[in-house]
Amino acid sequence: MLTQSWLDLAFLHWAVDPAEVAPLLPAGTVPDTFDGATYVGLVTFRMHRVGWFALPGVPYLGTFPETNVRLYSVDAQGRRGVVFRSLDASRLIPVAVARTLFRLPYLWSRMTVRHGEDTVTYTSARRWPGPRGAYSRITVRPGEKVVEPTPLEDFLTARWGMHNTFFGRQMYLPNTHPRWPLHRAELLECDENLIRAAGLAAPVGEPVSVLYSPGVAVRFGRPARPGGIPTP
Repeated sequence: MLTQSWLDLAFLHWAVDPAEVAPLLPAGTVPDTFDGATYVGLVTFRMHRVGWFALPGVPYLGTFPETNVRLYSVDAQGRRGVVFRSLDASRLIPVAVARTLFRLPYLWSRMTVRHGEDTVTYTSARRWPGPRGAYSRITVRPGEKVVEPTPLEDFLTARWGMHNTFFGRQMYLPNTHPRWPLHRAELLECDENLIRAAGLAAPVGEPVSVLYSPGVAVRFGRPARPGGIPTP
């Protein structure tokens, strides 16, 4: 149904109490946990050439930086997924379409992704609809390639769908992509208030996981109603 590539990704994660995030999840889902904790993720990257069905990806409107705040969910059918609390993007038309047609919490922001000699810096400053002034500035230095992800790294990145509420009904949108090419990364700078703006407590301390990926090509299938096939 939908094709795109996710490039130059930085994954930052903090552990949170499942009771804190449970009220923020769609009906029919609960926090997905690892060793008793769930996680809030701050994931920033370049969206590249979003396309519909078998059509070629759009080069300008379908290519833009994005930063999302996400939580981790599981439903009664065992489908593990993500729940987006906010998705900042730098193209107004895709933001408007995603908000109107898919009821996703996209927000229009000024954004950049810049490569240094051995670093990647991501910046975001929200424009509309708000809260205006929500921002992030993240710099990572990619390091060693991950040959075999730890169980936690697999839990945080091996997600094959999204839970969302669409016109009052729970929906699961599945996706497929190759296994992530991951690198562990050093976090050099993290100045942000996007997590708090998304309705969560501001994270305390350093993230428990910092990863980088050069990216993957992604395909989204049709939304599945409750009672679908379980996923890993």
